[in-house]
Amino acid sequence: MILVDTSVLIDYLTGKENDAVHKLQFILDNSIPFGISSLIYQEILQGVRTEKDFNEVKKYLDTQRFYSLKEEKESYASAARIYFKCRKKGITINNTIDCLIAQTAIENNLYLLHNDSDFDNISKVVNLKMFSL
Repeated sequence: MILVDTSVLIDYLTGKENDAVHKLQFILDNSIPFGISSLIYQEILQGVRTEKDFNEVKKYLDTQRFYSLKEEKESYASAARIYFKCRKKGITINNTIDCLIAQTAIENNLYLLHNDSDFDNISKVVNLKMFSL
């Protein structure tokens, strides 16, 4: 199972071509199970420009499988620990939400498909599985 990050879905929905989008297309073409989290859902929706786009994107996203953090308080502490461990190793995480997305992938034993250097940096410190072909 795969967690598809905001960075990939935005590129996919806007018609960009890159390696991550090609991997998502492979997932779609081969009916490989994937999903998103509520944070990814919010990030995508807050980036749309028109009411029409908001409604269309929301309708599409509402059909996706959603993965959640398993234990609210402890999961947030674990995500904060990811940020803390990275900082201790001199690695800057630019978006703290990425720590929550990484924690969601870890807790649900998912591979992460992304196009965001924060996740590459996080994977240097914790066991975050990346989707690759």
